Amino acid sequence: MNISDASVGTEELAHLEMVSTIVHQLTRNLSMEEIEKSGFAPYYVDHTVGIWPQAAGGIPFNACEFQSKGDPITDMFEDLAAEQKARSTYDNILRVVKDPEVADPIRFLRAREIVHFQRFGEALRSIQDELDSKNFYAFNPSFDAPTKCPPLT
Repeated sequence: MNISDASVGTEELAHLEMVSTIVHQLTRNLSMEEIEKSGFAPYYVDHTVGIWPQAAGGIPFNACEFQSKGDPITDMFEDLAAEQKARSTYDNILRVVKDPEVADPIRFLRAREIVHFQRFGEALRSIQDELDSKNFYAFNPSFDAPTKCPPLT
């Protein structure tokens, strides 16, 4: 199975849409008393019950969450780490959520993160197999030709 930035990116946006839908379903009918009692009031003041992606600690989502160096090996490791961090987050959600209408979609998303991790691992292996095995960490294959790579000292 081939993996591409476009296919994974599209699926990751679908993950965000699913999580946002769950949050919307859980918050749309809250009373003001429930909002205040749950600690949701600061969020409500800024966003009512609209969806505003943010970390559990309240830090809003921003593009700084994405990292790219332009080096295929570096970027693959970043992608692998992102998939594991997402899986860990879903694990944590499943430890605190018992409602099957929430837990079942989260389990699905968790399973997808595992598949993505495996596909990125296959892509990394493919990149490494195409490079000089003695030097594949010593240059950026996107820009540096293996013959231009300085010897390791």
